[in-house]
Amino acid sequence: MRPFRKACILVLDGAGVGALPDCGEFGDPATVDTLGNCSRAVGGFDAPNLTALGFGILTAIQGVPPPPPGTSPAGFVLKMAERSNGKDTPTGHWEMMGIDTREPFATFSPGFPPEILAEFKARTGYDVLGNCVASGTAILDDLGAEHIRTGLPIVYTSADSVFQVAAHEAVISIERLWEICATARAILDPWRVGRVIARPFVGQPGAWQRTYNRRDFSMPPPPGTLLDRMVAAGLPVIGVGKIHDIFAGCGVSENVHSEGNTDGLALTLDACRRLERGLVFTNLVDFDALYGHRRNPAGFAAALREADAALPGLLDALGPDGLLILTADHGNDTTHLASTDHTREYVPCVFASRRFAHGADLGTADSFAALGQTLAENFGLAPLALGRSCFGALAAGVMADNVVANTAETMPG
Repeated sequence: MRPFRKACILVLDGAGVGALPDCGEFGDPATVDTLGNCSRAVGGFDAPNLTALGFGILTAIQGVPPPPPGTSPAGFVLKMAERSNGKDTPTGHWEMMGIDTREPFATFSPGFPPEILAEFKARTGYDVLGNCVASGTAILDDLGAEHIRTGLPIVYTSADSVFQVAAHEAVISIERLWEICATARAILDPWRVGRVIARPFVGQPGAWQRTYNRRDFSMPPPPGTLLDRMVAAGLPVIGVGKIHDIFAGCGVSENVHSEGNTDGLALTLDACRRLERGLVFTNLVDFDALYGHRRNPAGFAAALREADAALPGLLDALGPDGLLILTADHGNDTTHLASTDHTREYVPCVFASRRFAHGADLGTADSFAALGQTLAENFGLAPLALGRSCFGALAAGVMADNVVANTAETMPG
């Protein structure tokens, strides 16, 4: 099969498709199923493009049925199991790109030890409020007014390996908050903290609002990711949203900041149109940040409808020489009310292209790296150490070039 000249990975952040067998080891019940449970909570999704692609093969999603017997989906549908030891954002994204994280990032409950905070104060000049495990919205209700009064940043963590620093934009400027977080990043590298997250907010007591001036300061991934290999081979990698932050800039040749899903989809469409050859890699953060962690199934469903409506345009922008890949980095079941943390789940991996005459069910992969391995083979790069490629399987659905040039669209618009 002639390789695709360009590809776009669209990460629906947190859109898992059912509990992994080891989910209990990560504190999750066997009933977690982000897309399935969310669909049932809202009475079903209206997602015609995801339906046509075959998303209903992955799990029991109300409103997104599997293809009727004897018919094929429009996309190649793969369920991927997480091999790495974690259920957080960097671990999931890194594994897609070929990294098996055996040693999990460190977590801190009920808060960070005195020696970390002492060094933080010595190097930034700030004492802190909080230093606890907390929801990012609840802690603003608890400490926002005191932060305004004292000028001290709010530091908190979660079940993930995160050192989060919240500050009102009128109290600590965005630039100063980023400087503080960059300093914390240097302090926390030896402690193996996955991310330092700047959490700016605005508003008044009772009406706080976090802004899209968030930045993630991640540990750098081990060398040799698919992104590293692409850039070394002269293939552009455009990161939209927090992709640049997740990989600490490694292997990302262009960073495009986004302000939520709507903006992220528009920027992705633009990037797909202007890219000649290479990769667009987008994270749609609102699924996770606004709806998953806040256990808001209605919001999650609305975001899914928005993403669904964008798919035909993205496929058109990529053209017959392009490959669109829909996936997720972990679960975040909006109906799992025992916590507000991520959930350990399988994730979808659906390959779509205007070049495909039909798709197929590709079963289950034992690593998220099946995605990266497929792209490595497509772009003629050396195989990753992890994951099985689906590139050969995709050839079964490819139309002859002269047919591609004249065929009508098969997905609803």
